[in-house]
Parts: sequence; C-alpha cells; structure tokens
Amino acid sequence: MASPAHSGPDIEHWTTDQGLDVYYVHSPTLPMVDLRLTFDAGSARDGDTPGLASLTSNLLSEGAGGLDTGELARRFEDQGARFSTDSGRDTASISLRSLNDPDTLSAAVEALTLVISEPDFPEAAVDRERRRMLVSLRNSRQDPGSLARETFWEALYGDHPYASRPGGSEESLEAMDRDQVTAFFDDYYVRENAGLAIVGDLSRAEAEAVAEHLGGSLRSGSAPEPLPEPEPSAKAGETIHIPFGTNQSHVLMGQVGYPRGDDDHFALYTGNHILGGGGLVSRLAEEMREERGLSYSIGSRFSPMKQSGPFLISTQIRSDRTQEALDVLQNTVNDLRDNGPGEDELRRSVRNITGSFPLQLADNRSILGYVATIGFHGLPLDYLDRFPERIEALDGETIHDALQRRLQPDDFVTVIVGPQDEDGEEADEDELEGAD
Repeated sequence: MASPAHSGPDIEHWTTDQGLDVYYVHSPTLPMVDLRLTFDAGSARDGDTPGLASLTSNLLSEGAGGLDTGELARRFEDQGARFSTDSGRDTASISLRSLNDPDTLSAAVEALTLVISEPDFPEAAVDRERRRMLVSLRNSRQDPGSLARETFWEALYGDHPYASRPGGSEESLEAMDRDQVTAFFDDYYVRENAGLAIVGDLSRAEAEAVAEHLGGSLRSGSAPEPLPEPEPSAKAGETIHIPFGTNQSHVLMGQVGYPRGDDDHFALYTGNHILGGGGLVSRLAEEMREERGLSYSIGSRFSPMKQSGPFLISTQIRSDRTQEALDVLQNTVNDLRDNGPGEDELRRSVRNITGSFPLQLADNRSILGYVATIGFHGLPLDYLDRFPERIEALDGETIHDALQRRLQPDDFVTVIVGPQDEDGEEADEDELEGAD
C-alpha cells in the first residue's frame, strides 16, 4: 500500500517569558497571518450553570476597553482583520486573521489585546445575549436532530461535565447574570489555561513578538483541574424514544469512545472509515441506503476529546421500518467488529484517507485548526507529518483487534426521535425531562 511521500507543516513550539505555550507554522503562501488563542473553557467547565461558557464566549465581541460593540468591530474592520470567538465542550477560542503588513498586524493584535484583557460585558449585552440563547434553546426543541443530540449526550455522559448542554437550560439562562460571566472569564481566560497557535507569512522573530505581547496581556491565573475520565454510561444498552411528529426518525447510537492521543486512534479512525466514515462507500451506507433504502443519510465517527469522547452513529430512517433499521445497524457494526475488514476495503480506505489528507491542509485556516488542536491536546509536533504513514502502516489484524477491544455494540445507548412506537409506548417523564 505504498504511496507518495507526504509532508505536513513544520510546527515549532516554545513558551513565552510569561508562560504562554505557542505553536507556530511559517506559511508564506499568502500575505496573511492567522492566530488562535485556545482555552480549556468549554461547556465542560460550566459547573452548575449550563450555557455559561457559551454566553461568556459570545459576549467577548460586545465591547472591550471602553469601546462598544460597534467601535470594537470597527477597530478590526479598519485593518481588514477578522475577529471571531467560538466555544465547544472542551474549548473556547478567540481567532484573528490579518494581513501581515507590520502596522496592520500590530493594530489588529492591539485590538485583540483589549478583548483578552479588558472585556466590558455590558449589562445590556449580557441580557440581550442571554435572551437570544433562550430563544435558540426553545427553537431547538422543535428540531428533532437537536433534540436527539442533546438527549444522546446526556444519556451517554450522565453526571460527567461532558453532559452539560453548551446552549444552556431554561433554568440556568433565566438566572444567569453579569457577575457569573465575569467570574467565568477571570477563572478560565488566563495565561496558564491558554495556548496560542500562529500560522502565516511572518518570521519566527515576528511571531515571538506577537506571542509576547498577547501573553503579557492575558491575566495570570491557574489551569483548572483535569476533567475526570467518563464512566461507562448508566444507560448502556438502553433505547430512549422521544415521540415527535415527523415522517422520519432521527437515530443516534453509540458509546463512550477514547481520548485524544490514544494508542488505538489510527486503527479506530481507519476502522470507522470502513464502517461509516467513508461516505457512500462505507458499510453502513451500503447496507442501509443502497441495499435496503432505509436511510438517505448515515455516518459514524469517533470524536476523541480531552477525556474520552463519544463513538456515534447518526442517521435518519423510515419510521415505518425503525426496528429493521436498528437491527441492520447493530448487525453491520457486529460484523466488522467480529470479523475485521476485508483486504480490498482496507486498501481502498487507506488510499482514500491518505489521498484526501493533503486537501485538509490546503489553507492556513485549516492548518491553524490542526495546530491549535495539537497544542491543546499535547500531541506530537510531527503528528500531521506522520499521519499518512501511520495510516499506511496498519493491517487488518491491528484494526480488528482495536475494534474488538474498544467497541461494545451491546452496550450502545440508542436515542430515537420520531413518531410514536407502534406499541404505543412513549418516552417516560425522566427521558423527556432530559430533552429540555
């Protein structure tokens, strides 16, 4: 299965005098600089206030250093720079894209320092964003896909912080206030809890200067305690059905998977590509869509996180053939787990993964995302460079062994959002409460 040599970006790492970890890639293709500050400040850090991480992240663009939201936006726009924030379950991030002209970049970075050192969190903006999130939450209850996703995460992770809803709950959003937002920012948006990724057309010395300035602008604090490792789901092997008036049923099934950096990652990644991660040529698509017409869209994935993220199969199926579809899903997973991949499908999958890999590194923003991930999870600096060879080195026995050890189909949690079961049973009150 030999293929042409691959070369990933050359990632350099250092720590600033103030203690900020920096990951840098020189990319002279365009006269641009992309940078991202990543914090261990996602919804897993919400504590007893679901939605707090998202609210804090969303409010960072609402004014800083005495500038209101419009004035702050113009500071970036005047330089042709793009500023954005994002928040997930593990991380919150602040990103900047700017031309590499020294004066332009300096002005854009200076505006960014206001955001990370002097966010205003105006009362009016806090209230406005809190209400917007409430509306979004209520709207999500009318979307079967959203309902299925949140129910799945809660069923899978139970009391673990990964079960916290990024979008919040009615109770938490109604009660949230500015003091909680500022406290969250002060606790988590600190130098010791941050990493900086820089990709673009600037020298190492220029990158060091940017990093020193940003590192000096961040507040000092301490990194939070690591999250606990998730326990096996208390609802392992259960099926949760939430009645919903649609022609199709949204189905999610899966289990707790593995964390970033796990030794089985490459084998499981490739095994999943064969199962359901390879699009229309995957086994699930072939069995569910092509052979039986049970589903139009189906896929599976491992989502490794700081601690063990989920393995997840997601599909929409014909409601009148729900049980048949569930049986096919289970049998397809069991067949690959029990017997391993065939030589031809393994060869095709390896060729597909390695052949498409360079496209995932085709622009600075894509590289930035990978570099930030490598930094946050402490992956080797040559991770991208060695990814294709690690995939090409796999054999069927290695993949089979990993799937047998790590996939437990009998313990899958299954969530169905769709028409009422034929026997008339509906989800119990506890299950419906979990969907709020």
